[in-house]
Amino acid sequence: MDIVIASRNAGKIREMREALETSGLRLLTFEDLGDWPEPEETGRTLEQNAILKAAALRERFSLPALADDSGLEVDFLGGRPGIHSSRYAGPEGDAEKNMTLMLEELEGVPPQKRTARFACVIALSLEGDTRLRRGVCEGRIVEARKGLGGFGYDPVFQPDGFDRTMAELTLAEKNRISHRGKPLAAMREVLRAK
Repeated sequence: MDIVIASRNAGKIREMREALETSGLRLLTFEDLGDWPEPEETGRTLEQNAILKAAALRERFSLPALADDSGLEVDFLGGRPGIHSSRYAGPEGDAEKNMTLMLEELEGVPPQKRTARFACVIALSLEGDTRLRRGVCEGRIVEARKGLGGFGYDPVFQPDGFDRTMAELTLAEKNRISHRGKPLAAMREVLRAK
C-alpha cells in the first residue's frame, strides 16, 4: 500500500518511517510526488489541524495520507505554545528562536514548576474514512539546550523517567516513549489490518 506522509519536516519523516516500517507499505513524501499542497493550519486543535493536512493530501494525490500535528504544552506558560509551537517566536518557524523565547520566559522558574508535555495527533485519511490516534509524553523543560539529536524543542525537553533530553536519546528510545511514537505504533496496527 502507498501512503503519503503529509510533512516537509525531515525529522518527522524519519520518525514516521522508523515507526511505521512494515512490509507491504511504501511511504511517499514531497520528494517523491512534487506539486505539494501546503494546507493552511486553521484548526483550533491538534486533531483539526492533523485532519486538514491529511485530507488535503488525500484529495490531491488520491492516495491514503498520514499527517500529524503536535505541540508542546508548558504548564507555567498556561499551556503555551500548544498548537502554535512551530511558530512560537514568529511566522518563519525557527526552532532556535522558539527555544530561546521559551527559555527566556522560564528564566528563574524552579525545576518543579517547569512541567510540560508534548502532545501529538496522527490522522490517517482513507477513502471515506479518517482514523485518529493521540499520544502524550510528559516531562519538563530544562534550563539550557542539551543534545544534538531530534528537532524542534527536543534539546530543552526532558521526558519523565530520563536524565537526558529528547535530543540526547537514540531514535529508537525516542520512538518508544514519544508523543509521536505512541500514536504511530497504534496507527501501524491500523495499517496492518488493512
